[in-house]
Amino acid sequence: MAVHPSGYYAWRASPVSKRQLEDTRLLGLIKQSWLESGSVYGYRKITDDLRDLGERCGKHHVYRLMKLEGLRSQTGYRRRPGMRYSRPSTVAPNHVARQFDVMEPNRVWVTDITYIRTHEGWLYLAVVLDLFSRQVIGWSMQPRMESELAINALLMAVWRRQPKQEVIIHSDQGSQFSSYDWQDFLKAHNLVASQSRRGNCHDNAVAESFFQLLKRERIRRKTYVTREEARQDVFDYIEMFYNPRRRHGYSNRLSPVEFEKQYFTRLETV
Repeated sequence: MAVHPSGYYAWRASPVSKRQLEDTRLLGLIKQSWLESGSVYGYRKITDDLRDLGERCGKHHVYRLMKLEGLRSQTGYRRRPGMRYSRPSTVAPNHVARQFDVMEPNRVWVTDITYIRTHEGWLYLAVVLDLFSRQVIGWSMQPRMESELAINALLMAVWRRQPKQEVIIHSDQGSQFSSYDWQDFLKAHNLVASQSRRGNCHDNAVAESFFQLLKRERIRRKTYVTREEARQDVFDYIEMFYNPRRRHGYSNRLSPVEFEKQYFTRLETV
């Protein structure tokens, strides 16, 4: 190797550099943050986690260490082609009109339903999100996709938030959101219905975005034997990771819970 023996032994006797020691320590923190995120965070969000811990490091330094270690974010997945089904006529106008930036909590909520495959059969999930913070404030899971599924998710949202003013609740034109039971529930709780245009998923993009995150970061990484197993895992994702911990670019890279917490703190100081 054209290396002098004295040089080789000097290299062996030399201590590890301070930079190598610091990189090793920092990499341990990076791995911990990456694993706690469910192996979905990229270098930007992990940099935010490290800075919250008081570490002084740049995102490019974190990127380099993650690349050397083979750590990477979980990014998109291919959607399976599916059939398109006709939807009933709207029973409410589109009050949201893709204006997804809301300045206060409990002004506009969005809701939607998705499905989860298990070996027992389908498990359907309905969620309600507050557009202000993107927090999931209500959810419900059942083996059948009926109006009760959507109403139970909305009931949780109303119970948790106890809104004092009128709230817009935006949905697509699914039969669950057009039923008489749904409309009666909205009237009884001072909620105003808003519906997307026919076959236009972009009108409810925030709810669709949440489902993409859920499936990309959790569901498509698992195989569920039973519906109960899927139910527990989805609960863990929503209540233990997404709401209290997952950072969002929309909310200044804060979690939904922390974003709202800072909002109310500012109100108290005014």
